[in-house]
Amino acid sequence: MNPPSSTVKSLRLALSALEVLLGKVQNGLGDEIERALDVIEAARGRLIVVGIGKSGHIAAKLAASFASTGTPAFFVHPTEASHGDLGMIAPQDVVLLISKSGETRELQDIIAYCKRFGMKMVALTSVADSVVGRAADVVLVLPPVREACPNDLAPTTSTLLTMALGDALAVALVERRGFSERNFHDFHPGGKLGAQLVPVREIMRTEALPLVAADAPVNAGLAVLTKASLGIVGVQDKAGALIGVITDGDVRRHLEASAESSMKAAMWETSVAEIMSDNPVTIPPDIMAVEALACLQAHSISVLFVVQAGRPIGVVSFLSLLQAGVA
Repeated sequence: MNPPSSTVKSLRLALSALEVLLGKVQNGLGDEIERALDVIEAARGRLIVVGIGKSGHIAAKLAASFASTGTPAFFVHPTEASHGDLGMIAPQDVVLLISKSGETRELQDIIAYCKRFGMKMVALTSVADSVVGRAADVVLVLPPVREACPNDLAPTTSTLLTMALGDALAVALVERRGFSERNFHDFHPGGKLGAQLVPVREIMRTEALPLVAADAPVNAGLAVLTKASLGIVGVQDKAGALIGVITDGDVRRHLEASAESSMKAAMWETSVAEIMSDNPVTIPPDIMAVEALACLQAHSISVLFVVQAGRPIGVVSFLSLLQAGVA
């Protein structure tokens, strides 16, 4: 079933508007974006994002995005600001003013306050020659585009552009600050995303690791394999380094190859070092759980050892990652 023609028209308007915005970024607006990034990055305080109506909803979302990606930020409601919340804005802060028309009356008290105490302001508006545009230290001017609303009234296309440019600022600051996945986890400890970013050392199994000495007979390795129920046993040299692993498959193949010899020779007189798979796939303890999952999938295995300085310190399996909410 094809979508209604009005839906197609709206999508075309949105895509066309994004293309116009991209063109402005490539032909002049990019310099202003760099100035805005310089101002925000240099702030000794926080980024205060303000707006009213639809711009207010976008401002609240952008403040959350900035805050979760390494730029301390929060949303201040302009009306509440005029009744005491101006005290939430400090001289070392930078204020991001969002207003399509640039003439939003509710922003005027904030603008006057910032001028009085010397706060830097960045404006995100469609009209440079406006109250907001003239007051700001840096003005990011959105292109004049038709709203997707049939009456060209409801903020739709303009809100899309505002959100896109605001998110672009947040992402650019992520790169400038060198904000890493581990930093990201500090601010996102909950849910599946938080589980994926947890270091493996926090979820790996560390007790009763399935390990056996290299000179141990296959029978001893099989006993550890059976007891651990992980499908893998690590083989250690005399110094305790992990030099190989044996799996259910290794034991099965060994028994098949030893069909014509005695059980004693196959199980008691053959060492695990003779049947092990050397150069096993391992991971360090500080990689993220999602990276461990990717490693398991890349090598089509279900369990691997966590190794530090050559020694096995833990084991992680697809099942344990699943239980932790990673997979």
